[in-house]
Amino acid sequence: MFGFKKKEPEQTPDNKQFKELAAQYLPGELTLLAVTGANGFGGGKTAKEKLWRASIGLTAWMEEDSPDIHRGEFVLSTIADDRLLGVLQRRAPQDFIIKFKGRVSEDGKRLLLLDLPEPGFDPDLKAILEEQKKPVTFWEEGLGTFTLNRQVDWFETELDWLRTEISLTIDMEEDREEALRNAKTLLASAADWDKRVRAYAADELVSLANDWSQDMDEDGETPTITREQFMERMELESIEIGGDGSFTFWFGDGDLFYGHSIRVSGDLENGPDDASMEG
Repeated sequence: MFGFKKKEPEQTPDNKQFKELAAQYLPGELTLLAVTGANGFGGGKTAKEKLWRASIGLTAWMEEDSPDIHRGEFVLSTIADDRLLGVLQRRAPQDFIIKFKGRVSEDGKRLLLLDLPEPGFDPDLKAILEEQKKPVTFWEEGLGTFTLNRQVDWFETELDWLRTEISLTIDMEEDREEALRNAKTLLASAADWDKRVRAYAADELVSLANDWSQDMDEDGETPTITREQFMERMELESIEIGGDGSFTFWFGDGDLFYGHSIRVSGDLENGPDDASMEG
């Protein structure tokens, strides 16, 4: 299908999309082995494109007849319709060794998939795979054990926030020491921050919640949601904290927006400064 065909197909918009992608790679076709990362195949496309630009992250790859292993962050891509994307997601899952025909970009960071991947094996790649699957954790007094979530590249822990268990997350790119210090500052005044964040969200979004409620009310008998009711119905689920003092609170909406999320962001110095309904 598309670039997977052996003979030169008739020029079509679908084939043209693949050719435009293939032009970014060196011409030589290679038999390759690779280790997939924490996420499987995903796809994206613009409004004008009919097909998916399907891609998956790799952590290592090698030519089948070469001992040289390339390690780092790489992307394997192709063009796919809905059916092919589903096949690729099944045949190349996360944390797996695959074998496939492909082409490589000049810098070796991007690979082009030319056929359906199949399970592969190499002892050195197997060792890399086993190492990357090991949990990465650290413990911080007062906050508990953080575990790296490789799918989103952040550290997360569960903690008690005013008798509610929530998730606290720190992005891998953040200054960890500063982020942990800021998390403890936030937690030390949890009751005050909880009230401030909820009040800000209510002030910003209660009118929108009432608009939603009226739009969904066929009988016109739904009572107006008050500011206090809005604050009470918000269900805190997680907090993201940054090394610069920035934070984002994520709430379940308590059915205020019929199953969406409420996001409130700001920083420790100035307090909350943005609120929105998400999802």
